[in-house]
Amino acid sequence: MSDPTETHPVAGSDGAATGGPADGEKSNGAAAAPEEEPEVTEPTQAENAEAREAEVPEPAEAPGAEAQDAEATVESAELDLLSVALRERDDYLDALKRMQADFENYKKRVAKQQADSVARAAEALVDKLLPALDTADLAVAHVDSDEVRQVRGALIDALEREGLERIAPEGAPFDPTRHEAVAHEPGDGGQQVAEVLRAGYAWKGRVLRPAMVKVRG
Repeated sequence: MSDPTETHPVAGSDGAATGGPADGEKSNGAAAAPEEEPEVTEPTQAENAEAREAEVPEPAEAPGAEAQDAEATVESAELDLLSVALRERDDYLDALKRMQADFENYKKRVAKQQADSVARAAEALVDKLLPALDTADLAVAHVDSDEVRQVRGALIDALEREGLERIAPEGAPFDPTRHEAVAHEPGDGGQQVAEVLRAGYAWKGRVLRPAMVKVRG
């Protein structure tokens, strides 16, 4: 009786017996071919260009609507501040110009007041001297002395250089603004000054005292 585990050689197609597992291993080892190394290829120009494009960083994203609104708000605030500063500058300049104009007017007004005060003081002094001039006229009319004439002439010349004007219009047409008629005599034609009874005087164009005259006509 045979053992079931025993192996028997099997005949091949060429009549040779085929061995067991050991023979199979030998045949497989003899038939195995060596493994081939992978082939290394250089990248093409297109691949290089694609690689460079991939390395270029993407542009930053444009600021959003909120950033633009914030910038617009800042610019608007700066413009408002500039407008306020320019308006204040113009106000200060206008105030300075008005102040300067007021000061110039004040100086002119003060100068005019001073001149008027001096003129009034001089006018008041001359008005007080009129009786003395009348006395000199009477002295010349009654005494007719050279000394009296010289004193009277020197006084009148000094006052005339300062602005005194003697009004003695004998033979001139009657002027009610400069003459005071105290007597009248008949005559032909228009009214004329027939006689000066008392001389009048004007100071710088302003009549201090009209001449007292007799009118003919």
